[in-house]
Amino acid sequence: MSEELSADANYQGVWGQRIGFGKKSALLMIDFMQGYTLEGAPLFAPGVVSAVAESVELLACARDQQILVVHTNIRYHPGHFIDGGIWVKKAPVMKDMVEGNPLAAFCEAVQPTPDEIVISKQYASSFFGTSLASLLHAQGVDTVVLAGCSTSGCIRATAVDAVQHGFRTIVVRECVGDRHSAPHEANLFDIDSKYGDVVSKQEAIKQFKVSQ
Repeated sequence: MSEELSADANYQGVWGQRIGFGKKSALLMIDFMQGYTLEGAPLFAPGVVSAVAESVELLACARDQQILVVHTNIRYHPGHFIDGGIWVKKAPVMKDMVEGNPLAAFCEAVQPTPDEIVISKQYASSFFGTSLASLLHAQGVDTVVLAGCSTSGCIRATAVDAVQHGFRTIVVRECVGDRHSAPHEANLFDIDSKYGDVVSKQEAIKQFKVSQ
């Protein structure tokens, strides 16, 4: 029996083509809420703590370059959570995501400014059931740059939907995080192979400065 190839070797020449940045980018700051960064909270994810810290510079650059910034959060109707559908049944921990719960507030270091758009969603993808795709198309955006959490959840779902909506999809490695390194790395590998490009923060910043 032959030895199994590594994932990189197995995918080489089949998956992993580079798509690159297009003509106009938008930065999507996905679900950077305090429930992911407060130690002891059910959703606490150590990888998100570092992702928030790394995203400060990325967000500042986007603002300096006048790149469209869109923030997302998760919001449910308190009490019955009917708008959460089956996902809340599968993941009842998401019931913290209601207005007024401190765990649902944006992380202070990367919170939206008054002139930035906030899109509230009820499911993993930032595109599902929202106006995000229409908003981006109307602004002439062809490239979405993703920061946020979690890598295996809302980042992956958003990346898959982004390419299906016709956007070049870029995930900034240092600026996404998860609760465990295994799903984090596995999903970065999968996104980079099939749905978009995973790039360093410095590469994203460089592109922000030259692509607008």
